[in-house]
Amino acid sequence: MFAVIQAAGWPIWPLLIASVIALALIVERALSLRRTRVLPTGVLENAITLARRGAAKQDATEALARGSMLGRVLATGVRYVAHNPQGPREGAKEALEETGRAVAHELERFLPALGTIASVAPLMGLFGTVVGMIEIFGAQDATGTDPAQLAHGISVALYNTGFGLMIAIPAMIFYRYYRTRVDAFLVELETQAVHFLDATLPRH
Repeated sequence: MFAVIQAAGWPIWPLLIASVIALALIVERALSLRRTRVLPTGVLENAITLARRGAAKQDATEALARGSMLGRVLATGVRYVAHNPQGPREGAKEALEETGRAVAHELERFLPALGTIASVAPLMGLFGTVVGMIEIFGAQDATGTDPAQLAHGISVALYNTGFGLMIAIPAMIFYRYYRTRVDAFLVELETQAVHFLDATLPRH
């Protein structure tokens, strides 16, 4: 591996840094976007039960909010219903939407950075290619071509191009996968929030 890095020249270092960051973001999102942390089963029923008690216990509501992203959204509704048992429904809806926006922002965290790496990595590889081409042309002088410098220039060009693609392709795949997963979670969060409202503050 060190021989490859040495052959690729100094342009490979920004790519290596980008690869480490991309890997860290992929692992972090994999842990954060697990269904058990976002939409575990039984949360909706628990929230409805708490809201129907009339005066939600603070400890139970806080535990609901800490348990998952869905619990955080529905805990807002539980608090609203506890203080406004007769509605209005629109007030509860606005409170749920406000918390939902904060949850959506948290679910999307780091995805723009991962998408940026996926877009920029090929350009960084292209930059290494340009550096390698400059070295290739620099290997030619009036006395002929320096084979060692020519070979090094080719190595720099090819390794950086290949490494840039090696970073960009999985980064883009995971970005698209996480983006789709977040969108699906948001739809389900909205659906369960509506079910909560229908169960606790039905339309008249």
